[in-house]
Amino acid sequence: MPAVEGTTGFPHNSSPKPAPKPIPEPVRWRHETLEILDQRLLPGTVHYDVQTGVHSVATAIRELRVRGAPAIGIAAAYGVVLAAREAGGGDSLQQRLTSAAATLTSARPTAVNLAWAVKRVMARFDPTLDADTNYLRLRTEAEALHAEDRRICRAIGAAGVELIKEGSSIMTHCNAGALAVSELGTATAPMYLAHRSGIRFRVFANETRPVLQGARLTAWELDRAGIDVTLVCDNAAGHLMAGGQVDLVIVGADRVTANGDVVNKIGTATLAILCDHFDIPFYVACPSSTFDPDTPRGVDVEIEERPAEEVRSFEGLEIPGHIQIRNPGFDVTPRALVTGFVTNRGLLGPPYPDTLSVLK
Repeated sequence: MPAVEGTTGFPHNSSPKPAPKPIPEPVRWRHETLEILDQRLLPGTVHYDVQTGVHSVATAIRELRVRGAPAIGIAAAYGVVLAAREAGGGDSLQQRLTSAAATLTSARPTAVNLAWAVKRVMARFDPTLDADTNYLRLRTEAEALHAEDRRICRAIGAAGVELIKEGSSIMTHCNAGALAVSELGTATAPMYLAHRSGIRFRVFANETRPVLQGARLTAWELDRAGIDVTLVCDNAAGHLMAGGQVDLVIVGADRVTANGDVVNKIGTATLAILCDHFDIPFYVACPSSTFDPDTPRGVDVEIEERPAEEVRSFEGLEIPGHIQIRNPGFDVTPRALVTGFVTNRGLLGPPYPDTLSVLK
């Protein structure tokens, strides 16, 4: 895949910046306890909620306390583990786990990693073994999945770092950063590695309405890492592109269908259309677990409709209750608009779906 040359020649901010700080882990498993970073409180407060059982994990996923396709998959994997440890009541362990799997999988329907992670951990259950042995088997698998995600993020970063050249100006959308995975992120993984190698570049982080994942999370974590980041309103993207200020767009994905369509945070398709118009490379960074070979096209994916309350009020202002609100959480970017995929199996370009077959 071709590298992207920096063309903007922008002046970097020369004012002193605070020393880099570590980025909090979104999901922690410590001493047989699952802790989830409540991302609704960021950037003001870093607070971890101790999960009491499968229903609290499902609630955390549904309420966006934990978000990002890989991170909710990791959280759900540990949710199955917690279900194996919960008091059984009148249900058998198998019944309890089956119910837990259904509860977790239904928490958010669009991101494929959620169901994938639950299915993977559930596959370790053996009805011929006792409860303690099954608990250990499920926990071991969840921990392996968590560790594997770290390796995958590093591989995505290594695959995409060549795209970022000295002076590049990169735009990203929503949060496909370290807060959405185990470490480094997907879309941001090449940025972190480029920054560590001393390459100077700028990131434009779209604010991402209505709950501001780009403003509250992406801009915060990139700045915390010492990366030059500029926050922009979502509807400023076209203006910046028209002015030649964007060299490259890298976004994450919640699902990539068999034909190469990309399901990601609402607004992603708009960026892809703008990139196509202004001849700007549009890359999608994702792990192999985000590829869904069983769903033919993006139009076949259930798009989550988020609560109207996320849009109805903003900083104390209320939209009249009689006004109808639509709040889809995701949109579909047609494969024809994707320059390439940055994956743990390398950079993959057209023709899709042929090149995506390595992700199966």
